[in-house]
Amino acid sequence: MELVPVLLESEDGLLGWMMRWDLIPYRRYGMPTGKLLINAKAETLATDYYWRGPWLRQQRCIFCMAGFYEPHRYLDGRKEPFYVHLADRDVFGVAGLWDCSVSRDGTELYSCALITIPPNSLMAEIHNEKRRMPAVLREEHHEAWLKGTPAEASAVLIPYPDQQMLAWQVSREVNSPQAPDDPGLIAPVGFPPRRTRLLTGRT
Repeated sequence: MELVPVLLESEDGLLGWMMRWDLIPYRRYGMPTGKLLINAKAETLATDYYWRGPWLRQQRCIFCMAGFYEPHRYLDGRKEPFYVHLADRDVFGVAGLWDCSVSRDGTELYSCALITIPPNSLMAEIHNEKRRMPAVLREEHHEAWLKGTPAEASAVLIPYPDQQMLAWQVSREVNSPQAPDDPGLIAPVGFPPRRTRLLTGRT
């Protein structure tokens, strides 16, 4: 079970929380569904069986991160990991949903899922099989995501500008569950870092 830091709005204001990244719906009595519910598509938040409850209850949160990994499939069939982060911020937020499921012994289990959206041009080039990207939030959109109406929250689920993102290939070691928590894992290999059009060499 992986715990991740998220922010959510509470009666006392902004609250930081470590939550399980793999959403467990409240009606599951603390038991995982058997599915890996880590990513929710923005297009189906109001209709999907697993997301519509947290969405309608406005249980929205913000994942806090410095970067994320996405796979790229090369023309020769190789699949390599890329590290992506922002050029304008060291730490940023990604839209998410959370839920609380209470087990039969009364234990509360808080869990969350990250929201994905259609990609900008850079992320479409990197994540070229699924063509999705995390819903990275602009700083001025944090309040609307956490406290806005469903319409206001939906409106901020837009691709982050690719001109403000950086990406580069990293070691396959990041794919191993046994990989150490080592900052060196985000060191570039292969192509040097570029701001946009990384794989074709255009900037």
